Amino acid sequence: MFKLAKPVFLICETPLHAGSGSELGVVDLPIQRERHTDFPKIESSSLKGGIREAFEKPRDTSASKILQVGKEQITPFKQDPSHKKYEDSVLLTFGPEESGNDNYAGALGFTDARLLLFSVKSMKGVFAWITCPKVLQRFATDLTLCEDSALTVPPLPEAETVPYNCSLFVKDDKIVLEEYTFSITKDEMDQGNCSKLAEWLSNHLFPAAKADNDPYTYWREKLKIDLVVLKDDDFRDFVTLSTEVVTRIRIEPATGTVAKGALFTEEFLPSESVMYSLVLASPIFRKDEDKKDSIFVQNGTHEETLVMQFFEQGLPEVIQLGGDATIGKGIIRTHIMKKES
Repeated sequence: MFKLAKPVFLICETPLHAGSGSELGVVDLPIQRERHTDFPKIESSSLKGGIREAFEKPRDTSASKILQVGKEQITPFKQDPSHKKYEDSVLLTFGPEESGNDNYAGALGFTDARLLLFSVKSMKGVFAWITCPKVLQRFATDLTLCEDSALTVPPLPEAETVPYNCSLFVKDDKIVLEEYTFSITKDEMDQGNCSKLAEWLSNHLFPAAKADNDPYTYWREKLKIDLVVLKDDDFRDFVTLSTEVVTRIRIEPATGTVAKGALFTEEFLPSESVMYSLVLASPIFRKDEDKKDSIFVQNGTHEETLVMQFFEQGLPEVIQLGGDATIGKGIIRTHIMKKES
């Protein structure tokens, strides 16, 4: 049973195709969606596989990267003597690749990645992040599974509201998203529910600045003003009708024309969309004698706490999820949500 949960944000740096296989509908290769809402998602198995690959094949080649897990220090890079402990920790955390009676489950689990903010073209302000009461209520409910009470979401705004200083209005109370016009209520002051939610998301969603030059300054400020809470039905329409659909082809070298059967359409979740998942940690699923040399067995510290520390420190800031990795799709910025210091 999982004993510790933390939320992790997944910010799409490039369009994401977490595929559901081929279909006979309008789009040949659609993305994964929830059955009951049609909202985009990433299956937990796909998410876990992508994150596991990032742990097994770290892209940072710096030998100075050290993971401090309780009292232990290990590194993911093979030139260091502690690398063997790192490999063993990955197996204990994610589980072995092969199944069988002699194997064991991983100590780390993931929920399906759910959509929180969807990026939509806007007549003013270039684009907006949209969400809806259904999504926000589910997000707030999911956070109650985490022990950290500082992650409590502010009071949720009503549908068809925006922050008090929103830059999306074209005239009076009208904003235009894609080709649709909406009458929207703007908070009268910065203490309105939508304004407080936008401020809270801005503070928690993006990674903290590492230096004076914060690469997320623009995004933080935009999220504070250009968040739009739509009705549930309107949000569903956008996430089903306004994803990116790209026509893909393969050219036959000998003829210079499209190869037979090589014309297809593929769906992508657009850049700047934001998803989240809960990371779930449990004690190690091994007999005591089989895990005594593990970094996750340290006196005075629960195993699930050390498992979560290993994940937090080892998770790369950028990972690749879904298909089309060779054409730059699915590049994801990760951020583990923590309480403000």
